[in-house]
Amino acid sequence: MLRYAIIFFVIALVAAVFGFGGIAGEAAWIGKILLVVFLILAVVSMIFGRRGPSAGV
Repeated sequence: MLRYAIIFFVIALVAAVFGFGGIAGEAAWIGKILLVVFLILAVVSMIFGRRGPSAGV
């Protein structure tokens, strides 16, 4: 998911360089949304992710 966020940010930069403001704005917005989703999922997986073997089992 982080890969897609970076791809959309690159698309936004390229579109902005060539003067396509609307496309650049939309691509940047999609990139931001994907980045937020990635960060939320990363934090959740760190909290609830796999843990080491239990000492009592």
